[in-house]
Amino acid sequence: MDVLFNSIDVRDLLSSHDLDDSSPLAAPDLRLLIDRLQVRSLDIKSKVHNYIVSHNDDFSALFSRCSDAVINSEQLSYQVSNLVNLLSSDRQPIDVKIKETVEQVRRKRIETKEKKETLDLVKVVLKLSQELSVVENDLKVGKVVEAAKALTDLKVALRIRDNVEDRSGEREPMVFGLLRKKWTDCFEEIQEVLVKFVENAVRFDQQSNAVYVKNTMAMNDIQAVELNTVLKAMHVVGILDYGLAKVADLMTRYVIAPAVQSGPHSFSVEERTLDSGCMAEVVLRITPPSDPQVENLDAETIYSGINVVIQFIFNFICFKNSSWMRYFGRLTWPRMSELIISNFLSKIVPNDASKLADFQTIRQLTFEFESSLKEIMFISSGKDERLSNFADNVEVHFATRKKVEILATARDLLLHSDFNLPKDYSRNNAEFKNGGTVDLLFSSERCVISEAASQLIELVHQTLKDVCLSSATVALEFYHAARDALLLYEAVIPVKEILGLAFEYQSDFPTSMKGAVFIDLGIRYKLMAEEILQRQIQLVKHNLMEAVDGADGFQNTHQPKRYESAKFSIDQVAFILEKVRIIWEPLLLPLTYKGSMCTVVEAVCSRMTKDILLLDDIAAEETLQLQRLIHMLLESLSALLESLVAMNQTTKPQDASSGSIDDLIPSLSRLRILADMLDLPLKSITASWESGELAKCGYTSSEVRDFIKAIFTDSQLRKECLWRIENIKF
Repeated sequence: MDVLFNSIDVRDLLSSHDLDDSSPLAAPDLRLLIDRLQVRSLDIKSKVHNYIVSHNDDFSALFSRCSDAVINSEQLSYQVSNLVNLLSSDRQPIDVKIKETVEQVRRKRIETKEKKETLDLVKVVLKLSQELSVVENDLKVGKVVEAAKALTDLKVALRIRDNVEDRSGEREPMVFGLLRKKWTDCFEEIQEVLVKFVENAVRFDQQSNAVYVKNTMAMNDIQAVELNTVLKAMHVVGILDYGLAKVADLMTRYVIAPAVQSGPHSFSVEERTLDSGCMAEVVLRITPPSDPQVENLDAETIYSGINVVIQFIFNFICFKNSSWMRYFGRLTWPRMSELIISNFLSKIVPNDASKLADFQTIRQLTFEFESSLKEIMFISSGKDERLSNFADNVEVHFATRKKVEILATARDLLLHSDFNLPKDYSRNNAEFKNGGTVDLLFSSERCVISEAASQLIELVHQTLKDVCLSSATVALEFYHAARDALLLYEAVIPVKEILGLAFEYQSDFPTSMKGAVFIDLGIRYKLMAEEILQRQIQLVKHNLMEAVDGADGFQNTHQPKRYESAKFSIDQVAFILEKVRIIWEPLLLPLTYKGSMCTVVEAVCSRMTKDILLLDDIAAEETLQLQRLIHMLLESLSALLESLVAMNQTTKPQDASSGSIDDLIPSLSRLRILADMLDLPLKSITASWESGELAKCGYTSSEVRDFIKAIFTDSQLRKECLWRIENIKF
């Protein structure tokens, strides 16, 4: 096809090539040119025809594509025309239809996803249910280890933690709850079965004093399950400590406890085998002493006997598994160590300080005993070394025992002595029967005390002398014993005598005890006295409030029964206060008595004022009765108040200005003002508020307004007075 696209030079068709470009062609040349052009044209047509014929398939495919393009363009034009018609029609817009179609597609996808998830869930549930059924079947045929492993895996799959469902608050299908319930049933069943296996395998026979351990056992339809296999299953499912708990308890109760409490026992182990050579049963035989004497307990014999028992447990119950032995140790060692300490070690603590060195042999044997237990993981280092810790602190235990003896002696003095001083006692009498005198350090005074106090002081002096001769550890316990003995008698021992004890013996105390003092006990006595006084005050206030409660809030006192009830409450209050005055006045110091009595009187006045102010409707006759009750209370308190006023003048510092009883009992003035207001007209009450008299006594605007509303009926004058009271602030 190159001939179609190349240009033709006319001069190439002519015979003469020396023609001038500007000269015209002659007629012969033109004819020749025409002929040659026709020949060339025929040649070109022939080539084109041959080309088309040779490429007929290509041209046919091209024309077919052009035809398809035309048809597609016509169809597209038709669809666009339809779309334009739809958009321009009055029916439902196309965008709404598109939205509905998209929504339908979305719903279908969600439904498909939910169905797929449901199908997956059904598969999971079916799998879990089948696995739980496998656990049940394994348990029935004695495959306890396999059942335990499967149950443990299912615990993770069902998200169960410590037998408690762990759902973190999310919602889930109910079927999972049913599966968890089934898992729990399986867990309880396997636990029950395994525990029964252990109980059947380990048997205590008290009549023959023996422990029997079977290596293989059967139960119900389950045949030939080994004890080792049962313990493995327990360990896998996490109940080994629960399964061994009863065995540990019985071993401690029937084997260890008698060996420690009733003298040294002898132990022997007997193995029983089958004809095949396999061990069928192991027996631990216990032989009690013929003449048990706790006083003759021997450390080496006791420790060696207990070691036999521990090795028996390690070899034939825990099968030399250190991890299982650690469980058993945690179950038994706290009680076992306490039994050894309380029934053996504490009883061989020396009574004499000179024999403390002989205890080192016991200490060494104790250390070796616990070392053997640590080798088999029965106990661990540190906090489990209870016996060694006790033996290392033998000096402390010796001192503690002596301290108990000192305090027991002091207690006997309390129980068997008379602490009353003679009726004719005076500071001029230096001596009297059943008593003694004490010279006070740093003072020329002499203190007369009872015989019990004198003996106690002598006991304290002897204890402090022992402090000077003892080691630092023992001396510290003796020092605390002397202090505790004094605390038993802190009500009768002279404080000044106590303050001088440290100065008397301090120079001979061990170096570590140079800072020991007794002066802090004086402060303790004061705090104790204040605490007791406050308890007494609270008790009195409680009794007074109960008496006031009988008035029922002073409601409806215009009724005879209600008035008599309120009057009886006032009489009770007066009786209680008079009884308290008789007890407190001669006993307490004037300043303490004044403060305490004012506190309880303040409580009564405040309560009565509060109750009356809380009344929301007071009749005219009721105001007179309330006023009588207040005057009745004030009259019953008159003598008490006069004595408090006189005492207030004598107990005040000389440079202090004199004060009234209202300063000591603020609610007293409020109660008096309340009695007056019950009989005052409305304008007078309003004037009292405006003058500031009521506010000075502690009344508030709301209290005065509520009081007026309770007494006076609604009127224009009441509204005006209430407005005036509300708008005056102090």
